[in-house]
Amino acid sequence: MPEFERRDATDAEAKALASGVRLRILRLCLDEPLSNREIATELDLNPATALHHVRMLVGTGFLEAQEERRGKRGSREIPYRATGKSWYVNTGDMTHPMIDAFVAEFDSAPYEDRTMARMAAMLTEDEIAEFRDRIRELLEDFKSRRKTEDAQQWALFIAMHPSETSGRDIDRLAAENSDDS
Repeated sequence: MPEFERRDATDAEAKALASGVRLRILRLCLDEPLSNREIATELDLNPATALHHVRMLVGTGFLEAQEERRGKRGSREIPYRATGKSWYVNTGDMTHPMIDAFVAEFDSAPYEDRTMARMAAMLTEDEIAEFRDRIRELLEDFKSRRKTEDAQQWALFIAMHPSETSGRDIDRLAAENSDDS
């Protein structure tokens, strides 16, 4: 499976993605175009606030307007759909907006539908690279599977970092191994 190419985000693109609310809007509009009113309702936002976020995402190409439609009481509304562009830009450190978006979405999901796991693993540099490559391949595989009639969108958040104890573990293992010789 070919790895997708990423490019560095422009300043405007990075700023557009530096908001948990805007990341949530992109997720909402990924498989179904939504109007500003629908986005505001779904995220419990003031419509003017939602429109500010939508305009920023449209202006940077992360959302695109779809064909105009009639809304409630015959009003004109424009639905917006995520372009998928955010998968292909490297924005640098987006830790907090991504975590904020995930926590808000996770908290709104029914408890019985949530799946969580946490682990610590001892990995060599080669194993770290292998693990990251396999996760990237798995994400790309499932990302390429778009909406089918019986599919429901599920969110996934993966984070990986060196454990605070990594240095102590390495020192302890080195000491244990030197005692064996």
